[in-house]
Amino acid sequence: MQTEHVHRLADAAAMDDVESESVELVVTSPPYPMISLWDDLFSSRDPKVADALDTGDGDTAFERMHAQLDAVWDEVARVLAPGGVVCINVGDATRSVGDEFQQFPNHARIVSAFRERGLRPLPDVLWRKPTNRLTKFMGSGTLPPNAYVTLEHEYILVFRKGGPRQFEAGDDRRYESAFFWEERNEWFSDLWTLTGTDQTLAAPSDRRERSAAFPLELPLRLIRMYSVYGDTVLDPFLGTGTTTVAAMLAGRDSVGYELDETVLDAFDARVDGIDEQSGRRVRARIGRHETFVAETDAEVAHQATNYEFSVVTKQERRIQFYTVCSVEQADADDVRRYRASHVPYEN
Repeated sequence: MQTEHVHRLADAAAMDDVESESVELVVTSPPYPMISLWDDLFSSRDPKVADALDTGDGDTAFERMHAQLDAVWDEVARVLAPGGVVCINVGDATRSVGDEFQQFPNHARIVSAFRERGLRPLPDVLWRKPTNRLTKFMGSGTLPPNAYVTLEHEYILVFRKGGPRQFEAGDDRRYESAFFWEERNEWFSDLWTLTGTDQTLAAPSDRRERSAAFPLELPLRLIRMYSVYGDTVLDPFLGTGTTTVAAMLAGRDSVGYELDETVLDAFDARVDGIDEQSGRRVRARIGRHETFVAETDAEVAHQATNYEFSVVTKQERRIQFYTVCSVEQADADDVRRYRASHVPYEN
């Protein structure tokens, strides 16, 4: 199996190179409006954002920042295939603008944006990101009533274009892409606790000093949940390419857009050793399953077709793992193309 991965150094508000209804899954994390890290980016694209912040008009700044994201959501709605799914990791913001402190509900604003574009919200996930910083509490310390709750979670918003995707009975790609019963029980919970990832950039850019990347486990899990082998995954805010790495490991094609070339340059180092990482991850996944089977009280009554382990449900029997054996790269102007070769995993 081969998968294709394309990175474009371009604005995702105009994804002219992506055909309409050609993408089965979108996994992304946009710049968060009203988080100071992104003020310069939003202001450079709309000077009235900076004006609003300077005058203490937080509501106007918030709305004008989201208007920039709306242009990307227009394109996402266009390129998404019927039955396709969008997963957006975003956090709310808390800050003082002028003399007033408040929370800016980024997640609610994005839900409204996708509803307006005809997509249907599905149950979302709270990604809990606990911190032990002594300075995390804001307000009046230990004195009531003017302290503030600390935000230790972000959202993974999920939307679908129309009804569920339709497959022919027994579709090979769908059954080979199955996940284990115990994975389903963990992944489809509405509360995830995942450790964040290192935000350091080897070469900080003019646009940002840290990567703002999510951990690899987040897009990898979403890709396995909401797509099948051979699907195309889009990330319109690609950053250092975490979604691409996840798509390679999961055997999906991918497309990504990024404005900052310096940040995108960090991706090539992430491909080094991906073949070994791929094998380790598959072995660990099978190992966790075998431990579950050995320890569970559930009835494990089915034999996997391709492997020497048992599974809980009939739907899992044809599960097939692939590992990455090589990645080839070809660049052309502002386009970087990668071809990943995969082989079936044998234990």
